[in-house]
Amino acid sequence: MKIFLTGGTGFIGSHFIRQALDAGHELVCLKRKESKTKIILSKQTTWVEGDLATNFDSSVFQGVDVFVHFAAHSANTPYDTLENCIYWNVNASLKILNQALQAGIKNYLIAGSCFEYGRSGESYDYIPPDAPLEPTMTYPTSKAMLSTMLNGWTAINDIKLKYLRIFQVYGEGEAETRLYPSMKKAAFEGKDFPMTKGEQIRDFINVEDVAEKFTKELNFENIISGFAHFCNVGTGKPQSLKEFAEYWWGKWDARGDLLFGEIPYRENEVMRFVPLIGKNT
Repeated sequence: MKIFLTGGTGFIGSHFIRQALDAGHELVCLKRKESKTKIILSKQTTWVEGDLATNFDSSVFQGVDVFVHFAAHSANTPYDTLENCIYWNVNASLKILNQALQAGIKNYLIAGSCFEYGRSGESYDYIPPDAPLEPTMTYPTSKAMLSTMLNGWTAINDIKLKYLRIFQVYGEGEAETRLYPSMKKAAFEGKDFPMTKGEQIRDFINVEDVAEKFTKELNFENIISGFAHFCNVGTGKPQSLKEFAEYWWGKWDARGDLLFGEIPYRENEVMRFVPLIGKNT
């Protein structure tokens, strides 16, 4: 299978490339000029320079079976303005998707975010994929707009599309400012680690498992054209941030202390995000 991929130099995308190559797929990967690839070049991987707003020649999409979209603007806090998030995550994404559509690509696999659910997260023990989208921050708002737009785009163009909302992903290659890598750094340096009280309930899933899920979802045989298919990517196992931190702190045999309550919760913090797994819409 031949795949066109956005976000291949990013955290999840780089893991997806490894697994897709291991599965025998061929990839054409988009990268910004200044971005550095984490993947050793192979004859199964071609890198195309540009971004989501670039006007591409249709030849870059030639022979592609599935368009996979991981690229996202301002996915880590502090988030950019709503205007910039909408431009890149909605308008620019639609531009490249329309170019792929005009080139004849009929299958689309899109990465979403659990934070699109926003305040709905606290209304469900396990959030179904058809829960209302009530985001409270700029980046999740733009992703919620993208998913709503793609629902209509799929029907208008009679194509096949899967939209997978990823829950609390962590692992190797994650941005240094995020919880797991910053905590790991403190642990190996023997330092204390200040954090919130850790009462937030999340579904933590390793990035390798996310990449595996997306690789398996490259098959579109059972997807109906014209109807966007939404599902959650997680484990379905609730865990507090405190429990997650204490587990890894012990795993790393850290010498410092976890300083719970030293950092306030974020403004508009939603305290529970746990997905219902296995239900699709």
